[in-house]
Amino acid sequence: MANLTVHDEQFDRVSGEWAGLIAQTPDPIPFATPTWQRVWLDHFQAGRTLRILTARDGERLIGVAPFICDGDRAEFVGHYSICDYMDAVVTPGFERSFFASILGTLASEGVTTIDLRGLRAASPTLEAVTEAAPRAGYAAAREDEALSPAVCLPGTWDEYLNTLSKKDRHELRRKLRRLDSAGGDVVLKVVTEAGEAAAELDTLFRLMRLSSHHKEEFLDRPGMETFFREMTATMAAEGMLRFYFLTFDGEAVASVLNFDLGGQLYMYNSGYDPAYSHYAVGLMSKTLLIKDAIENGRRCVDFLRGDESYKYDLGGKDQQVFRVVLTKS
Repeated sequence: MANLTVHDEQFDRVSGEWAGLIAQTPDPIPFATPTWQRVWLDHFQAGRTLRILTARDGERLIGVAPFICDGDRAEFVGHYSICDYMDAVVTPGFERSFFASILGTLASEGVTTIDLRGLRAASPTLEAVTEAAPRAGYAAAREDEALSPAVCLPGTWDEYLNTLSKKDRHELRRKLRRLDSAGGDVVLKVVTEAGEAAAELDTLFRLMRLSSHHKEEFLDRPGMETFFREMTATMAAEGMLRFYFLTFDGEAVASVLNFDLGGQLYMYNSGYDPAYSHYAVGLMSKTLLIKDAIENGRRCVDFLRGDESYKYDLGGKDQQVFRVVLTKS
């Protein structure tokens, strides 16, 4: 096990190295990038203590664990209602050494509870932190937190359709034919540039409010629209945003906001106009998004948290999301 040194670092000082580490990890998540976390902290830190704990091998950055601390309690930066996944960022192969060092430091400082939410089943953190916990004097409890369906993408659209059940494939083709017969100019518009994304955000807000009372309530939370505006502009500026609009004769009738990272799309939020429900525009926008993702070489579309039926209609397979709570008596 590598002998690492733990540091309490300033966000802005380590953010460049942190972003470089993200680029080296095989399965990065947008919510663990310094780009996302800086915006989240600006809006939701609410006076709590931020600690960016790093572990280094000499000068080399091995990992970053961003924590919000309150008294003797620590948790990952983020909140499950906004950040579908949370995690540390660690050089592959160093997870055990990293968490042994981080947990040892927190234990020595009197932290009695470490609440790690939003951990994907594929995250090396699950095994590494559970193994390191007893050595630092913590008991580890793991529980199922959520389901997060995703679909792995083959190389062609036809191959993708063949992965669906006969019933789902038939329904999808039927709805695509109905959309094709709608008349007028039906277009899937893709936006990635920061200025254009910012200009289109009010369209997404309008469609979210039209499509669901739950989404309307989400947007009405204090500061949420402002957070969305800053987050969208910042993620787009870093090349991590892919924004889709299904338009009828130039009018947007459905929209999907995605993060684009590591060859995967993360479907963060969406909305549609119920006046066009006859054409299933909500489902069709996501279907055409998948087609575009295949054509542009993406390997996966992650639908993120929630077990909505459309995710399974489009071939989604469940991924378990876990919560690990470490406690020290």
